[in-house]
Amino acid sequence: MLKKIKSFNKFILLAFLGPVILSSCASYKKIPYFQDLSVKDKTEEITNYSAHTIAPKDELLIHIGSLSPEGALVFNNNMQTATNAVNTPVYDYLVNDKGEVNLPIIGLTKVAGMTTDELSASLNERLKKYLKEPRTSVRFLNFKVTIMGDVARPNVYSSTSERLTVPEALSLAGDLNVTAARDVLLVREINGKREYYHIDMTSANLFESPYYYLKSNDLLYVKPGKLKVSTIETAGYRRASLIIGILSVLATSAYLIFNR
Repeated sequence: MLKKIKSFNKFILLAFLGPVILSSCASYKKIPYFQDLSVKDKTEEITNYSAHTIAPKDELLIHIGSLSPEGALVFNNNMQTATNAVNTPVYDYLVNDKGEVNLPIIGLTKVAGMTTDELSASLNERLKKYLKEPRTSVRFLNFKVTIMGDVARPNVYSSTSERLTVPEALSLAGDLNVTAARDVLLVREINGKREYYHIDMTSANLFESPYYYLKSNDLLYVKPGKLKVSTIETAGYRRASLIIGILSVLATSAYLIFNR
């Protein structure tokens, strides 16, 4: 009988340690990013960046300056929303459904389809008849991306920069968890269509991808990898093994007590 009990206890030990051993054998080679990137130093041209263009419902920060600050005040007579680091007032404009903003003196101005640099240059040219050496700055106030799934901090993230990359966005979310799959799904809505694109974070081809630079309202979804699933299953195995182990100890103790 004691021999049977010892055999049963060995089975319990294997049931407890087996999942632990298996989970420790996760493949490291699937975890690092950009694995096929050459270790040699090199320089390459950036050809996959295109500036974000203005669309209806966008919020724009437009500030107009000049060598004659008093004259520029009338053009900044919009609702003040905040001040920047040097206490200069900043103003926002909502692009209407027709792709226009209503600027003081100038009136309704078509802005949809333009980049912020193009709009700035266009306004500077139109303002020359009102101001001495006008200087216009234009920025997006509603540039944001959604990051969800197996990352440290899933959330909707706003960016003060239009030039936001996939690695930068994932870093905002605390990076991929070690248990995450390195295949990231990008969902993008553009021109009335929805695009789906899978990004392989283990490949350096990402740097040349047309999806390397994100657009406003992009969504990144990070799938949990098999390691995470096996970890959850292992936790279940451990709890079950612990319960069985306790029962085994109780059964063994009862046998020894009643068979002295």
